Amino acid sequence: MRSSFGLRSRPRAHPRPPTLPRLRTPARRRLAGLLAAVLTAAAVLTGTVVQAQAADTPISQGRPVTASSLENAAYPAGLAVDGNGGTRWSSSAADNQWIQVDLGANASINRIVLDWEAAYASAYQVQVSATGTSWVTVRVVAGATGGRQTLDLSATGRYVRVLATTRATAWGVSLWEFQVFGALGTQTVPPGAVRVAEFLADCPYSHRLPDDPIVFPGLPGASHMHSFFGNNATNGNSNLGSLETAGGTCNPVADISSYWVPTLYADNVPVEPTGTTFYYLGEGVRDDVIANTQPFPRGLRIVAGNAKSTGPDDNTISRWSCLWAGQVNPSHDFVNCPAGTMLESYLDFPQCWNGKDLDSADHKSHMAYPVGGACPATHPVPVPKLRQVLRYPVTGDPSRLRLASGPGYTMHGDFFNVWPAAEMERRVRDCINPIVKCGADGRP
Repeated sequence: MRSSFGLRSRPRAHPRPPTLPRLRTPARRRLAGLLAAVLTAAAVLTGTVVQAQAADTPISQGRPVTASSLENAAYPAGLAVDGNGGTRWSSSAADNQWIQVDLGANASINRIVLDWEAAYASAYQVQVSATGTSWVTVRVVAGATGGRQTLDLSATGRYVRVLATTRATAWGVSLWEFQVFGALGTQTVPPGAVRVAEFLADCPYSHRLPDDPIVFPGLPGASHMHSFFGNNATNGNSNLGSLETAGGTCNPVADISSYWVPTLYADNVPVEPTGTTFYYLGEGVRDDVIANTQPFPRGLRIVAGNAKSTGPDDNTISRWSCLWAGQVNPSHDFVNCPAGTMLESYLDFPQCWNGKDLDSADHKSHMAYPVGGACPATHPVPVPKLRQVLRYPVTGDPSRLRLASGPGYTMHGDFFNVWPAAEMERRVRDCINPIVKCGADGRP
């Protein structure tokens, strides 16, 4: 967004702080262009082959643009998308200033480029919208240092907005250029595809240990007994580095993430599930939020459920039911499953991320559940909803059953993301965003 209205020779309404770095001036930009032309001519004269490169034109260039404020009439929002690196938009001297561009139609957005003037944002959010009124945050940036910044995205929308939540200087924020790259038009849904935003991983039981590398990192034996699925190496000392060098039990084999739950006991004998499916879903939020769901970052840790529940109403996220037994109502505590069925555990993980932290002190605060079909402002980045479905080969009197953490309503689950980034990104792009049901291979 090169938004600076007039040339640098135009005086500002207030003096520039002496400590601010001086960025490229229009004169320097013109000089750079002239130098490039001279070098190209010299190459031709000397017989050097110069390979031409097609211009990558932003789909935002020249499009209608609005902003929350202007420093003054010399620096309007339109100068951030005019393709001229010597003009700029500049806001009033306040935080939470924004600039947004209307692409004219729904678009698949793969990156944006922000070219900040000396007055830049140290923290900001990139948001998209189908309507220009309801926004989805697709990137949160903190600790920015200004200059030219390129952000790769996988987003869909007609409107793109940069919300500068914290300014780095006493002035407002100012952009030489705000460029959006991608392709106009909606994503293509494969013929015959089932319109459910889903991909999955089947991850059989791996091993059992009294360890929890999220809640008790570096303390083997400090936890109640857990049953682990997926990554074969998970223990009390596990971290991203150790997990990503190990194998696992999952289909697809690309998923070497670690999943674990408190061990189930029947008559004080441990029982492991024979069905272990982890669904990655887009449900529970509006379609425009699904279209802009972002991949889990590598190393993200999430805990769902309440291991310290004192009653069924303390843990409304976890539920128990019976496979093929419609007459048994689901419950937050164990249920009595008739012979010929199986005891099932369902657990939904939160799907709204704060965009910054891979974990938090309580292992939950960096994540949140959606509200009203969207992610709350405190946790603006939508990620897939992880649904854990475990099927245990037990039936009958539930008084025989207990978890290592206590009664059935203490059920909880832990997730440590070790998906290869490219595999996770492909599945979110091809399955979640276009609302397509995919299998374990990540294909419809």
